[in-house]
Amino acid sequence: MVERLDDAAELVGVDPDVHAMLRRPQRILEVSVPVRMDDGHVEVFTGWRVHHNVTIGPAKGGLRFHPDLDVEELTALAAGMTFKCAVAGLPFGGAKGGVRCDPRVMSVHELERVTRRYTWEILPLLGPDKDVPAPDVNTDGRVMAWMMDTVSMARGEVLTASVTGKPLAVGGTRGYQGATSSGVVVAARAAFQHADIDLRGSRAVVQGFGKVGGPLVFLLASAGMRVIAVADITGAVHNPGGLDPTALSDHVAKTGGVAGFDLADPIEPAEMWALEAELVVPAALDGAITDVVAEQLRAKIVVEAANGPTTPAADAVLQRRGIIVVPDILANVGGVTASYFEWAQSRQGYPWDDEDVAERLRTTLDRAFTTVWARGEALGVSLRRAAFAVAVERIAEAIEARGLFP
Repeated sequence: MVERLDDAAELVGVDPDVHAMLRRPQRILEVSVPVRMDDGHVEVFTGWRVHHNVTIGPAKGGLRFHPDLDVEELTALAAGMTFKCAVAGLPFGGAKGGVRCDPRVMSVHELERVTRRYTWEILPLLGPDKDVPAPDVNTDGRVMAWMMDTVSMARGEVLTASVTGKPLAVGGTRGYQGATSSGVVVAARAAFQHADIDLRGSRAVVQGFGKVGGPLVFLLASAGMRVIAVADITGAVHNPGGLDPTALSDHVAKTGGVAGFDLADPIEPAEMWALEAELVVPAALDGAITDVVAEQLRAKIVVEAANGPTTPAADAVLQRRGIIVVPDILANVGGVTASYFEWAQSRQGYPWDDEDVAERLRTTLDRAFTTVWARGEALGVSLRRAAFAVAVERIAEAIEARGLFP
């Protein structure tokens, strides 16, 4: 992340002092999270909340629960959120947080206690005007409701705008679920249009079948694409004629993964990248596309639904090979944009119509893509470098406008 920031700062000539500020997070809070487990013993977990930069607005970023979580990962993701919000033109800064734990082995009650105690420990950072968390890896609307309730009880007032991604019953928005996937489709359409490739009838490969990948397979098929391969943690499946998204979803709901889907052939996940296709969408965890994978890709366009799925070494390979890459800070801004809409509705106390949410989401994403594409052509650089350039310029302008306190 720092490497990409450095490149963008040099590319657009950002003031060295502003550049130095952006290379470091504004604050990192590490907390102990003691929780009494169902068997009576106390387990002490470690949690963090990282604010990268909050010049433009309140910190915004997901909350993840994962046994391998570390502060370096969260710091990089928080910086990514800063740049992502700036690219989308949202009035937020970047944050990320989480607890190093394995929610798969926890009961619902243990998960709730982890969430509430973690929220209590980072409470000084939270609030609608300070830091607004959202769901991320292994968290969902239920976790956000617990978090919102804890903040509200501590402050003695109902603060529905203190989190986003909430259930509808406590101020969520209908446009939130699937917004990231919808944004990826918008980005794919725009990339295909600029590359003069017909989206309908084209082939797609999707890595990941979770919160983003699952809806995305259905949306791509609905847009007329043939999704010929899908992979998740259980394995990968391939059908050159196109996978049936409804049948695949039903299979995953029953078995927990795509492996064993009887309307497709099994394939090694590593071999999936080399399939002949027009579009590849990494929608799982970071680092999926390495330089080795980049050499194997036969797709014309990569749209990054996941955060950080392509390594810097792979970027160089993809650029050399002429493969268009729509970067994560542009391709997956649909989720944080929907979060912004939910935050605005919660603060107004007035829900928007579904049509308004959908239209504003599409307009925001189209505008962001057009801006980045034009900047890339003007600078003669890739979409990733252009997206970072747009983001860094906007943040630098805000920093210079506000000045340095004291």
